[in-house]
Amino acid sequence: MGKSLPEYLTWLEARPNLIWPKPPVPVPIDADPYVKSLPDIRAVSWCVYGTLLQIHDGRLHHQHPQVLRMQVALQKTIEEFHMWNSMSRKPGQPWEYMLQQYTKLIDEARLVSTKRKGDTPEIDSVKIWRKLIDRLLQNEYEFDQTFYGDVDDLALKVACFFHSMLQGVTATDGAAASLERIAQAGLKQGLIVDGQAFTTVQLEHEFQKINPQAFLAGLIKPELVALSCRFAIRKPSPTLFAIAAEQYRGLGIEPSQVLYISHRLHDDLAVARKHGFRTALFAGDEKVCQVTGEDLRNPEIKPDRLLTELGQVAPMIGI
Repeated sequence: MGKSLPEYLTWLEARPNLIWPKPPVPVPIDADPYVKSLPDIRAVSWCVYGTLLQIHDGRLHHQHPQVLRMQVALQKTIEEFHMWNSMSRKPGQPWEYMLQQYTKLIDEARLVSTKRKGDTPEIDSVKIWRKLIDRLLQNEYEFDQTFYGDVDDLALKVACFFHSMLQGVTATDGAAASLERIAQAGLKQGLIVDGQAFTTVQLEHEFQKINPQAFLAGLIKPELVALSCRFAIRKPSPTLFAIAAEQYRGLGIEPSQVLYISHRLHDDLAVARKHGFRTALFAGDEKVCQVTGEDLRNPEIKPDRLLTELGQVAPMIGI
């Protein structure tokens, strides 16, 4: 059976020999919040990376712009899962050979066309690592199935480990408490997220560092999660937001009754606005929320509200 992903993350966290990258400390933005009461909100939807979770660049990378980060993450992944003995022996370091294979698979995945014009394809990190593991298995690679589970389970854990080594995450101040307060008030909550199969587990794991009883099942409705890797498209794909809108309509909630919160304006909130969502820009970190005064005055894209702290959400919607 193997460990579940939540159990695996807890096991990793308890290991004193693992050094995890840390997300950068947020730099407050010199901005005045606009948190005037927003009536008739029946649900709240969230962006995860950069909003609920602090992370470098405010988004999950498949290829980090800093080569050293890629080197460290790949080398630690190779060591952690004992891959080297089953890798083809080429000149250079193991991570260099793995990087070549990984990059080629990423490039191939990006060439896949989407079904609808205007959509941007998403890469499924688990599928990338499953292909790399399949190549290792051809060279007599072995792993502990009683611990990791089957090959698909292993690929999920390898993908999660690699991304955790590539980019550190931590819960944004006030994130867990805000979701808990909104849930207690009876409002439904969802996610519109550029994320991977491990994203919701990673989010819950970080929340539970603050409150061990913060289970995502009690905060987020699974049927209101528009996850990019699940639909093979990422922001700013119009279809991803259309899917999210239909998810809410399926529960009798119109997009105009949903407040969507993100730190990204042009390729996220602006698209959500076109699909009828109410929007709030989370301007909590100048390194990830990059907007200008002109952006905020532009009637085509400006958000309905501007937040500087996530704790401002609940009183703004009257709870």
